[in-house]
Amino acid sequence: MIDFWPLIGIVIITVGLALKLNTLLVILTAGVATGLVADIPLMDILSTLGQSFTQNRYMSLFILILPMIGILERFGLRQRAEQLIGTMKKASVSKILMTYLLLRKVTNGMGLSIGGHPSMIRPLIAPMAEAAAEKESPNLPDEKRQAIRALSAASENFGNFFSQLLFIGTGGILLIKGVMADNQLDVKLETMALWALPTAIASFIVFVIFSKIVEARLLKAGKNGAKIVTTAELNKEGQ
Repeated sequence: MIDFWPLIGIVIITVGLALKLNTLLVILTAGVATGLVADIPLMDILSTLGQSFTQNRYMSLFILILPMIGILERFGLRQRAEQLIGTMKKASVSKILMTYLLLRKVTNGMGLSIGGHPSMIRPLIAPMAEAAAEKESPNLPDEKRQAIRALSAASENFGNFFSQLLFIGTGGILLIKGVMADNQLDVKLETMALWALPTAIASFIVFVIFSKIVEARLLKAGKNGAKIVTTAELNKEGQ
C-alpha cells in the first residue's frame, strides 16, 4: 500500500498560502512535517534546512541595497520621476507610455523601484495618457478610454517584468544564482544580468510598435466619432 503521509507538506503549503499566513513559516513547517512523517531525525531535518540556506546565501545580498533604496525614496525619488513625466504637456499617448517604460527599465537596472500600478499608473500615467488622447480626439468613447488605461497598465508590466533581472542585487537573479550554484554551474551575476539585457531591449521595441498601433486605432476611432457627432448636429439644425 502506498504511503501518502510524506505528501503532507503539500497540504500544509496549500492551506497556509490559502489562509495568507507567513510564507516562510508555512514552508519551514511543511519541510519539518514532511521530514518527520518520513522518519527522518529532527537534527537531520534541521541540518538539511541549514545547508540549503547557506548554499543559497546569495538571496540575503538584497538586504545590503535596502538602505540605499530607502534613502533615495525618502528624498523624493518617485516625486522627481513624476515631475519628469509631468513636463510632457504636449506628448502623445505612445510618447508618454514609452517615456515611462524607458524610465522604469533604467531605474530597474539600478535596483530602484519608482513604479507600480497603484503608485504611478493609476494616479499619474493613465490620466496623462487619456488627456493626451482627448487633445487629438475630443469625442473619445469610453471603450477607447479603457483601452488606454489597459495600455498604461501594460507599460508597467513590460517595464517591471522584462527588466527585473538587470540589477545583480535583485532577489530573482540571486535565486537563479543559488540554484545554478547548487547544480555546479558557475555563472557570474554580471553575466546573467548582461544576458537579461536583450530581453529588456526586445520588450521595449515590441511595446513601442504595439503602442503606436493602438494609438493609431484610437485616433482613427476618435475622428470617426467626431464626424458622426458633427453630422448628427447638422441634421438636427436642418430640421
